[in-house]
Amino acid sequence: AALRGSGLLAECLALAHNAPDPLRLLDALSRAGRANLSAGRIFEGHVNAVKLLHLHDGPRDAVRQGLLHGIWGADGPDPARLEGGTLHGQKLFASGADVLDRMIVTARSDQGLHLLMFRRDQLAGRLFPGEWQVSGMKATASGRCDLEGLALADAVQLGPPDAYMTEPHFHGGVWRYAAVQLGAMRALTAMTADQLTARGQQDAPLQAMRLHRMITGCETVRLWLAQAACRIERADALPADAEAAILARLVTADQAVALLAEMDQALGAASFATAHPADRVRRDLSLYLRQAGPDALALASVTRILADPELRARWVG
Repeated sequence: AALRGSGLLAECLALAHNAPDPLRLLDALSRAGRANLSAGRIFEGHVNAVKLLHLHDGPRDAVRQGLLHGIWGADGPDPARLEGGTLHGQKLFASGADVLDRMIVTARSDQGLHLLMFRRDQLAGRLFPGEWQVSGMKATASGRCDLEGLALADAVQLGPPDAYMTEPHFHGGVWRYAAVQLGAMRALTAMTADQLTARGQQDAPLQAMRLHRMITGCETVRLWLAQAACRIERADALPADAEAAILARLVTADQAVALLAEMDQALGAASFATAHPADRVRRDLSLYLRQAGPDALALASVTRILADPELRARWVG
């Protein structure tokens, strides 16, 4: 509701693609994540969807009206596929299944991976947000979407097959959800600082050093993400620029895990009480950091960097 009332959803027409100042988008994503990680995840999905509408010349009137968009790309045992003009299968991890107005789904055919957009009313009876039973990111309601029997003719097709996977805007987009995670890192750092001060422990050497490492971890992540945003969101971005986003995302995960450990030591057992403000953020961030296949992302990135002389010169020296 806060996102809808803020005007930010419509403002994404200018923010989501080739914005004059990409750091404004970084700031918006981080602020949303600091307020609430689930809301930040929904907002990042909206930004992603709006960017795809720009890239593939899709309809944007609904964005101007402030409607909430998202994209669902994850498959499960019954993957989404297109056969003879009819959709089959299901999407999993359908974030915002209880609130989105427009949904872009991926579906594979023998021609490649398609991007198809539906209205919420077209998916009536096909959305199962209540199946999302996890310890963190509960409010994203990332349940299941049943596509079985939907007609291709009823969808808005975005771009040719496999256009979705074009760099630098496929893996290059991972910097955005890392920006949301940075917001949670800052929220936890602020909570830690406030509670140490309230306890009179801010000058205790061990506690001060823990807080120092949390602060520098946040700034390390911000600098990496600022670099990635400025590389990916420029009009003349190159496929090789995606590595800046991938590396920034991986640095964010490493720093976030370290920050969580510092916070746990600083605040102790009290912060694990379910009523403690840090408890939900800890659970949400711990789950969010698992998106999406970080180990595979890291291995593939290192392989590309070592195989490409220009990438090796940039990142290895």
